[in-house]
Amino acid sequence: MDKKTRVSCTVNGRQYELLINPRKTLLEIIREDIGLTGTKHGCELGECGTCTILVDGEPVLSCLAIGLDYDGCNITTIEGVEKDGDIHPLQKYFAEYGAAQCGYCTPGIILVAKKLLDSNPKPTRQEITKAISGNLCRCTGYIKIFEAIESAASELNK
Repeated sequence: MDKKTRVSCTVNGRQYELLINPRKTLLEIIREDIGLTGTKHGCELGECGTCTILVDGEPVLSCLAIGLDYDGCNITTIEGVEKDGDIHPLQKYFAEYGAAQCGYCTPGIILVAKKLLDSNPKPTRQEITKAISGNLCRCTGYIKIFEAIESAASELNK
């Protein structure tokens, strides 16, 4: 039996003190120990981007991240994107444009798009393409995703 290790982190603005198996990934900690299931298991090889979260504002593939390495970090999952009950413009336009068809890839894409818009409020289509290039979607063909991100950027810049 593995010895449990104490870690602390802030997830979506809430402080957590956890006893975890040191072999657990950040994805497993978020889903199993904290109970936030918006972050999805995908390939578990770091190739699809489905498990993307933000750690201290930067995208991280949580399936490859060993939880112990993130002790003391500030983590944002898809559940933390809305503020005070209001959905983020990215969430609004993903829904409005049908950019989330099956929705499995959507949390990871929204989080990398949020990082992009936080650092570059008026991205070009090429910059959006580069930002989401690590996130695979099998349903949409990406055009609706691009349009949703561009519309969110426009709304945020008003």
